Amino acid sequence: MENPLVSVLTLNYRNPNAAVVCVQKFLEQTIVDKIEILVIDNHSDDESVGVLRNRIGDHPQVRIIETPGNHGFGYGYNTGVRYASGEFILINNPDKTMPPEGLEKLVSRMQSDETIGILAPKLVHADGTNRLSIRRFPHLIDIISRRSFLGKICPGCLRRYLMLDKDTEQMQEVDWVVGGCFLIRRDLFEQLGGFDERFFLFFEDTDLCRRVGKSGKKIVYDPSVAVGDKKNRLSGQSFVDLFLKKTGRIHISSALKYFWKWKGTA
Repeated sequence: MENPLVSVLTLNYRNPNAAVVCVQKFLEQTIVDKIEILVIDNHSDDESVGVLRNRIGDHPQVRIIETPGNHGFGYGYNTGVRYASGEFILINNPDKTMPPEGLEKLVSRMQSDETIGILAPKLVHADGTNRLSIRRFPHLIDIISRRSFLGKICPGCLRRYLMLDKDTEQMQEVDWVVGGCFLIRRDLFEQLGGFDERFFLFFEDTDLCRRVGKSGKKIVYDPSVAVGDKKNRLSGQSFVDLFLKKTGRIHISSALKYFWKWKGTA
């Protein structure tokens, strides 16, 4: 597609059926004639690429990209952006499903306000509950409290971090948003060097939002667009999971890198 308005990127890793459903939802968008869809397979090393090519590979607006290795979330999306040509980039994980008018609303909102650097929708689980997808920048105690008895001893810590004192039905500026679904201008993403690939998984979204804020742009949450989201948590639920699960250990590693990178920053 020549000169698309939006490049939609979705990163697949061993979950091709979800990626297919995700793409099909984007092909139902009200501005479908203004988008290109890039599906990046992050070296799944299974049947993913075959499934993707067989089910959506023939569509003229869909391009399937294979990375030479799995070097993490940020690496995968950064690879996709190098092939993108849209004015806007939508980062959208395969487990997120956009309503038909959703992308048009997000783009319109961002076009109307040049001060917005990142715009994120509300994430809604199948049971109707909202995902806690807006946050204040974390302190180390926030990460520990969320997974241990400290959360009960110091509920105010989690309330601050998870922004439980805010109305999630109101559009608002926030510190950072969960990186599973958000819109950003391509030139800003490229200017900032994209995701920091030192984060294999987790905290790359926190870090990017922090850099966007440092550039003078706002991180905005817009609940007028409700995106479907699966209720899962890769890093586990408990403090013990951080050590017993591989993704939990990656979470610890990324947290240490994040706090070291931003040490001394309020």
